[in-house]
Amino acid sequence: MMIFLVTTLSCDRVDIDHIVYSEPTGRRLRDIMDEKFPDKTMIVGVTCGLWAFDYACGDIVDNEFNYVTPETDFKQKIIHPNNTDWHLDEAITWMTHAEEHHQIIRMHCPIGPQVSDWTKDDSRTSEELEQNMTNFLTTMCTTFNAFEPVKYMDVVNETVKNGAWFETESGIAEWENPWTKMGYENDENKTPRYIKKAFQITNLYAPNIKQLYNHHEEPSNRASWDLIKETVLNFKSEGIRIDAIGWQAHVDNGWATEDNLNLLRDLIDWTHQNAMEFHITEASSFIKDKVTDQELMLQAETYSKIFAVLLEKSKNGTVGWNTWHLTDAYTYRSDYSPSLFDENFKPKPAYYAIQNKLEEFSY
Repeated sequence: MMIFLVTTLSCDRVDIDHIVYSEPTGRRLRDIMDEKFPDKTMIVGVTCGLWAFDYACGDIVDNEFNYVTPETDFKQKIIHPNNTDWHLDEAITWMTHAEEHHQIIRMHCPIGPQVSDWTKDDSRTSEELEQNMTNFLTTMCTTFNAFEPVKYMDVVNETVKNGAWFETESGIAEWENPWTKMGYENDENKTPRYIKKAFQITNLYAPNIKQLYNHHEEPSNRASWDLIKETVLNFKSEGIRIDAIGWQAHVDNGWATEDNLNLLRDLIDWTHQNAMEFHITEASSFIKDKVTDQELMLQAETYSKIFAVLLEKSKNGTVGWNTWHLTDAYTYRSDYSPSLFDENFKPKPAYYAIQNKLEEFSY
């Protein structure tokens, strides 16, 4: 089966207060999926913040997708910004919205970089960090495990960099990873303890939620992926549940060469062979600087070829596709145009490329 998940960022690029969603021709993505996969073995989704529903982008979310991932509303820096305060109101609001619109939720609340500001203080002891992580994950799991919309959660993210463990990078805004202070396992790879501890907590307190090990480097970085594979298999041999592998597929236009696609196929095959789902958790095909007709078609081709691999592999096990952007009005760089919809919320060739692949697909 296949999961299709779309993500956006909330960086203002144009004034969108009065922009109206331009409904694409053809069927909505969620309608295609409802017909082809009535058992919900393939689902369509979107990532955004609650802010989206103040604008027409909220119409895109609810018309197109039946799977929602809150972009930052479940992250530690929002939910538990210091060692005392808790802010769960927006997360609870998501539950109501998802229930009303028949959507399921993937909680993006991973342990990794981009933590709460207080955890970046190098004076914190390993014991304090472990207690903070334990309190956060336990609260998230016990609060949301019983909510019907919640089906997935990111447990850890970006644990590896260039074939080695991602260590603390003091002074780099939002990218310090303090968790390695908790120490390391005694295995051959000296695996950071926080990774195993995170899954042990979520296994215990979120039995109803599928749990992901997420990563950002391309499949061609074999040293990093080999380290992740060894770690996952070691954990699973100890009875630790890991339900899915995630890849943040931020690529440039034209990335989808046959060599790259074959590496992606191999990674998906390995995941399925080891009884896990495979998700592209953050997909981008970047048009950088000038948007031209040629670049738009190349973007559509890049998305289409990657998506076609996932459709191909959905016959062997669960896969997911999560594009990191919804409209070009919201991107993390104003000179990049990676989205399925343009700045005026009109569908781009990339949208129709995905729509066509879904319409053409059959088992």
